[in-house]
Amino acid sequence: MTTEIAIIGAGIAGLSVASELAEHRGTGEGILVLEAERDVAMHTSSRSAQQLIPSYGPEPVLELTRWSIARLLEAGSDLAAPLAWPSPFVVAGSPEDVAAMTVPGLKEISGGELFELCPELRGNPQRFRTAAVDESAVRTDATALVAWHRERALAAGVEIRTNSRVTNVRRAGDLWELTLDAAPQETVRAATVVNAAGAWADEVGALFGAVPQGLQPLRRTAALVSLAEPMPPEHPMVDDAAEDWYYRPDAAGAMISLGEAEPSEPCDAQPHEGAVAGLIATIERETSLRITGVVKAWTGLRTERPSDVPVCGWDPVAAGMFWLAGQGGYGFQTSAALARAAAELVLRGEVGDWLSPATRDALAPDGSPDQSATPR
Repeated sequence: MTTEIAIIGAGIAGLSVASELAEHRGTGEGILVLEAERDVAMHTSSRSAQQLIPSYGPEPVLELTRWSIARLLEAGSDLAAPLAWPSPFVVAGSPEDVAAMTVPGLKEISGGELFELCPELRGNPQRFRTAAVDESAVRTDATALVAWHRERALAAGVEIRTNSRVTNVRRAGDLWELTLDAAPQETVRAATVVNAAGAWADEVGALFGAVPQGLQPLRRTAALVSLAEPMPPEHPMVDDAAEDWYYRPDAAGAMISLGEAEPSEPCDAQPHEGAVAGLIATIERETSLRITGVVKAWTGLRTERPSDVPVCGWDPVAAGMFWLAGQGGYGFQTSAALARAAAELVLRGEVGDWLSPATRDALAPDGSPDQSATPR
């Protein structure tokens, strides 16, 4: 079959750009999303901390996050349930560690004010001497957000195919010819291919002969746990400034995470033996939270670029192949802005002035002169 735009990967990146492209074009017809797994969002996009933090990341990520949060808050106002809602983020520890972990301008609290906000830290005043609070942070429901993009895309006429891994690519005139590992085997032809393959994006890029972007998957382990005494739902997410483990309230009790960044090959990552037990021991030692059981544990892969800024733009060598990857730990919190930027670049060849020139340039693939070049 032949389509105008093929998107490889149906995580938050692939689905959000599919729905955004459909909105910009006025139709989703001619857009095909190819997902290797049996369902969408089965890897990192289903293993999110679900906290969007405007003070987390380098400056281009902060700009993308601010725009994305505003977009999700606006879009959610017309839905039965919001896509995002206010939920403060607290980084607690020594003054030196907190300063190293945060950007200037956040609200600073200590002593009684900190322990009133986070009473579980009260018994460890030497470790948690001060904190920075990002009151502009929001919580999201990752499953609902993925479903929203999927439903928007499908309603507009986008086709989403699962169990459709791209195994081979060749150039056929002005089109890319993608061979799918499907039953029966099929070939898809497209003038434009968006590489939104997450941890596998550099491997997919290699099939096209694209410039490698140095994408490195990094492990991050988390769990949902039950608590002897539940935290109130409005309790902030708390990050330990010294060691970067963190937790937040959840309907199950709490979501807890090691906060590690261990390099990995692209894979369906699973927690190392003893990792969650060690994290539970740390949290119970350093706070008054008492964990009564593990509901679910997982490890996601946060795939980062060396610059720690996502890549969003045309490959400088593989004509018609577009990068949308390297979101790292900022995937959900930058998804709306990256989807809009990608849609504008794919359809118009440039990003509007809603995004600063510095951020536009930071998003450009390695080897690209700028983001004003249209696809060849």
